[in-house]
Amino acid sequence: MNIVIVGPGAIGSLWAYSLYQAGHKVSLWSKHIRPTSSLTLENVDGEIHPHISFPAQEYSQLNHADLILVTVKAWQVTQALSPLLEHIHTDTILMFMQNGMGATDQLFPALKHYPTLLATTTHGAWKPSSDYVRHTGLGQTTIGALNSKGESCQFIADVFEHALPNSLWVNDISVPLWAKLAVNCVINPLTAIHQCKNGQLLSDTFTTTINKLVEELVLVMSQEGISITHAVLRQQILSVAQATADNFSSMQQDIIHQRPTEIDFINGYLVKIAQQHGIKTPENKQLFQQIKKLEKQWSQL
Repeated sequence: MNIVIVGPGAIGSLWAYSLYQAGHKVSLWSKHIRPTSSLTLENVDGEIHPHISFPAQEYSQLNHADLILVTVKAWQVTQALSPLLEHIHTDTILMFMQNGMGATDQLFPALKHYPTLLATTTHGAWKPSSDYVRHTGLGQTTIGALNSKGESCQFIADVFEHALPNSLWVNDISVPLWAKLAVNCVINPLTAIHQCKNGQLLSDTFTTTINKLVEELVLVMSQEGISITHAVLRQQILSVAQATADNFSSMQQDIIHQRPTEIDFINGYLVKIAQQHGIKTPENKQLFQQIKKLEKQWSQL
């Protein structure tokens, strides 16, 4: 397949390299204007794979793409993709892989012309430099359709499975997206505010806060048709914190490097949906406001 990765950050670079290794023709598109972009991959076992040069910023690649994988930050989705749509054939599959939910909402009217997919992954990746990506943890990628045209694209799960297991197709992508959102609503803001690793959230210090956050999440998710108990959701969140104990969350990294976070699409999204159902979420709202306050501090510098 001809595949373009829009936003080759850590996760985008991991997929670019993996899909290339699986035999696909891969090119990159980013905010940096340069004719080629090189990547070296270090896998989870510490093995370093050869340096590969990818074509970049080529409109011809967009014109002939079979699949465009969008891996920019959630707040960048609209501004990144809107200028490109006129160069993309309506048969091209669009796949969005971001933290949080709601990133494609503004684009939804335009996306009806394309087979469109949403995906979420628990693979870990870190990009210490522009040309080096480290696969920091094995995970699972879940893919599903955003619109009716996307429902005929189940084969994409096999493409991704061949490139980087485990990947699977689900008929209702909202279920895994809400599950991932719940994890992010707890781990991301808490690690960002307290500037700690994920595993530190397992200490008794955070028990009360996590329980209150989970209580709010269960209420909202039930109104969205996602049935889950407090005990099960809490355990899922703590299991992720345990499995990624030595990692820093993406939001923690955004805060420490004074970059915009995805809080609007994580706790912000949760609060917005809760309001639509008349549910109060004071704990999630407080975390949202604390992160926005931190962002505001450096935006005024």
